[in-house]
Amino acid sequence: MPDLTLSYPVYSLDGRLLIPTGAILSEDGLYDLISSSSANDQKKIPFMQFGTVREDILHYLRQPPGNTLFSNEDSLSEVIEIMEQVKFAPSILDSVSYFKKYDSYTYRHILMVFAFSALLSKDLVPNYRTQIIEVGTGPLHDFGKVCVPIEILKKRSPLTREERKRLEHHTIAGYILLSYYSRDTGNLAACVARNHHERNNGSGYPRGILLNDRMVEIVAVCDIYDALTSARPYRPVSFDNRSALEEITLMAERGEVNWEVVQSLVAHNRKGKPHFTECVVSIDKRGIPPPDNVYGIRAD
Repeated sequence: MPDLTLSYPVYSLDGRLLIPTGAILSEDGLYDLISSSSANDQKKIPFMQFGTVREDILHYLRQPPGNTLFSNEDSLSEVIEIMEQVKFAPSILDSVSYFKKYDSYTYRHILMVFAFSALLSKDLVPNYRTQIIEVGTGPLHDFGKVCVPIEILKKRSPLTREERKRLEHHTIAGYILLSYYSRDTGNLAACVARNHHERNNGSGYPRGILLNDRMVEIVAVCDIYDALTSARPYRPVSFDNRSALEEITLMAERGEVNWEVVQSLVAHNRKGKPHFTECVVSIDKRGIPPPDNVYGIRAD
């Protein structure tokens, strides 16, 4: 990773300053930081047994659009069984408690992206069980939002340019924090946190790179899908399922997200659950975005 000057600080959940504003993030500097971490020595706890996580995931999946994607009970059972094997250190699980207490939108979001990513990985990742169990990429993709002020995460009106930059900081912050806690800059969960807003055509952030990692591509699409179909502070009504899928299809047509991942998502939304390679995705656009959606609109 090329050297990067941080516009905002990175703090651990217990309030320790790890990297100050203006610091140049280099491979050597990050290595020195993670060498001082002892977090990876902590005894890991099953994610699904932490707090009310299991109960909450099952509750959310009984509601749209989860109840459509997981209408096949066998698929639901398999995904839950895989998720039950994912374990994290207490220092990482603290972020789950943080979001549940202060930002219910992000709490629900990380659980749904985890479930949706696990489902699509079955279609698209040959060793999907290993990747999901070892790194638990879904629930950690927004880990860096612990470094974003809550008032920005929950703001109902359009963000200013500065607030938008602060929000986008969560990608680099997540990479730094997860590298620090895992003591590994190549940790897949850390890479997913950094890259899940990158796009296949280089139009994303934070680095504008070409996205070509299948696990990151899956999380990126699931992140968009849940953001569109769930409640958000910045709009009174969520996208209906059809409109959300059409929005994501448009992104695939523009080369922003992976077409096969979109095929898999659409296939799981179909009643017959066809294999994604046999799923024909309609390019007709008949959905209607919700009114008064201020996402992407800047106050300045």
